[in-house]
Amino acid sequence: MKKVLIITYHWPPSGGISVLRCLKFAKYLRDFGWEPVIYTAKDPAYQYYDYNNEKDVPDGIEIHKIKISEPINAFKKLSGRKKEAPMQEITSVSAKKRSKIDEFAMWVRGNFFIPDARCRWIKPSVKYLKKYLENNHIDAILTDGPTHTNTVIGMRVSQHFGIPWLADFQDPWTQVDYYAKMHIGKRADRKHKALEQEVFRTASKLTIASPTWKTDLESIGAKDVSVIYYGYDEDDFQNYRIQKDEHFTFFHGGLLGSDRNPENFIRALQRLRKELPQQGANIRIRLAGEVDLSVANLIEECGLNDVTTYLGMIPRAEVYNEFSKASMLLLPINKAANAKGRIPGKLFEMLRSGKPILVFGPNDGDVKSIVEEKKRGKSFDYDQAYDIYTYLHSSIISGSVSEFDHNGDVSEFSNKLITNKIAHYLDEITTTS
Repeated sequence: MKKVLIITYHWPPSGGISVLRCLKFAKYLRDFGWEPVIYTAKDPAYQYYDYNNEKDVPDGIEIHKIKISEPINAFKKLSGRKKEAPMQEITSVSAKKRSKIDEFAMWVRGNFFIPDARCRWIKPSVKYLKKYLENNHIDAILTDGPTHTNTVIGMRVSQHFGIPWLADFQDPWTQVDYYAKMHIGKRADRKHKALEQEVFRTASKLTIASPTWKTDLESIGAKDVSVIYYGYDEDDFQNYRIQKDEHFTFFHGGLLGSDRNPENFIRALQRLRKELPQQGANIRIRLAGEVDLSVANLIEECGLNDVTTYLGMIPRAEVYNEFSKASMLLLPINKAANAKGRIPGKLFEMLRSGKPILVFGPNDGDVKSIVEEKKRGKSFDYDQAYDIYTYLHSSIISGSVSEFDHNGDVSEFSNKLITNKIAHYLDEITTTS
């Protein structure tokens, strides 16, 4: 069996969505002739922890870890945040509400930590992996960025040994939405872009998480880019059963920042409660994860506090339980220049849930195309106040959602089939190298 070295910062017990990409690859690669060898961080400062993810780590897998220096801990102390508390992404908070310390941290991050805050892990990682590979054979390298520290480590090792390398992107690098918010100067911008171009030249294969971002990446010089979606794991749904709730419940799980504030949705619910007293009394909102103050204040302003439950951070298994009970799942896409190509990883779990999805995002976006093509819900631009209201009015009165097919086949998005594609690309680059 061929061996692939997977370089990833996120690994169990990391929680959140980022860990799932490499974890699910590693889980299924053996089925397609590849033995994964994991290189990851020792004592990392993960923002979220979910020990349930450890069940997906393959038995007997070879895992290498070395200590990582995490500047985020110093930043939390400086900004008055608790060390153990998950930190909401600074870039998703309204600029008017960011502190001077947060603004300074963004500037430092963009100009002195290149490619990202974990960059001090690059040199010791390359040194460690060079020593390991002098005595151990690896057929290919797979990296997943961000963090693009992973990407640079993989590139340096590939360059030194001539090992074929698949560079995967969950998000773009210099084209990512928050890049412009980090106050990056000309000198740092040149460094970021030079490293990015070096990646394009060095990698044997490039993959990225959405069709639009594939096109965007190719527009700045990337070659042979393919789309690899996040996907969902059928094993995670073994005990999943759709439940009926006496209420019409809207559920959102994940970060609900100011750049995802669904204002017209919230105001539509306020109006519906007044216009449809009987049905309106049945409305419930359940929010899991971090909720920006601007969203919470709007919910309070619209008189919806009494029907809103803030669940805080919950494990993914509990998220699936919320899916099963909800009448409609909410998927707001962050308002950003590259939002057309943003496909949140949780979309595919939502598709598998068999529940209607209400998307807020660009009308030409990749998410809209997937959701509506699969007849799993409806997508609206944030500004379509009347259309959002009309859709909700119809759904709440009827108690069901039109043009929704919960029996539609979404198996093409299963992690196992997606990993088959990754294995195919690994076969290609090791055959042609």
